[in-house]
Amino acid sequence: MAVTVLIKRKVTYGNGELLENLYQELVELAKEQKGYLGADTMRRVDVPDEYLIISRWERIEDWSKWLISEGRRSFQERIDALTDSKTRFEIYEH
Repeated sequence: MAVTVLIKRKVTYGNGELLENLYQELVELAKEQKGYLGADTMRRVDVPDEYLIISRWERIEDWSKWLISEGRRSFQERIDALTDSKTRFEIYEH
């Protein structure tokens, strides 16, 4: 069953462009992963330092493997350096 993952992050002031560049690199890596269907990145209008990524996967198992992969974790460390709160993940099934 397909899943959609909502990923919420709040970047520290002034690091939005750096975060968006990391997202672009991360999407390129995700495209190589089994089950990856695509993603959209959005910046919140009323809170400009807050981002929402909507990531779509064929199966929860595909997302789970991606979540713990070394490549994604390496990006997470770089992203964490630009944020002031913990990344939140919410998973929904279709």
